[in-house]
Amino acid sequence: MSNLLDKLNWRYATKKMDSSKAVEQEKVDRILEAIRLTATSSGLQPYEVIVVTNKELREKIVPHAWNQAQITDGSHLLVFAAWDNYTEDRINEMFDLVNDERGFKNEGWENYRQMILGAYPPRDAEVNYQHAARQAYIGLGTALIAAAEEGVDSTPMEGFDPAKVDDILGLTERGLRSVVLLPLGYRAEEGDWLKGMKKVRRSTAQFITEMK
Repeated sequence: MSNLLDKLNWRYATKKMDSSKAVEQEKVDRILEAIRLTATSSGLQPYEVIVVTNKELREKIVPHAWNQAQITDGSHLLVFAAWDNYTEDRINEMFDLVNDERGFKNEGWENYRQMILGAYPPRDAEVNYQHAARQAYIGLGTALIAAAEEGVDSTPMEGFDPAKVDDILGLTERGLRSVVLLPLGYRAEEGDWLKGMKKVRRSTAQFITEMK
């Protein structure tokens, strides 16, 4: 655990990436696998991760993301894109996958399926999207930790126009909506105003409340 905490103290939201250094593919693969394995509500995995290495696509995104250069100076851009709605087909696909992979049907699991089918699809699409987007943030948290474990820098970004990003990447026709961006790369030696700054967080006493 101490090594993990060391990694978390090491990481920060990198403000300037070294464009001459690309993240090794094996490291990217491990970060993506960590995201794939992370938790989601009911195990539905209601989002996808779009990995953008195409420089032209990333250049198109920059002006719609407050001109944040990490998008192009980093070697990889992860786009967390949530389902635009929960549908019966999407829910059944995940429940069927579990049954296929495990090789049997469980009565409790099938009862739970019916409960989810009765609760999610009837809701407003925006309510369902917001729920799915919260699951994507669980993946983002895992990605930040996994990247730190690999010694890879990252910068989580909410400052962008989702509709523009959706259009550039063709997400709408896939039933997806972009939620958050995560460039991956290596911090530049110079030009990053945040590099080397003390990490400041609220104290444990202020942040954590124990009710015994």
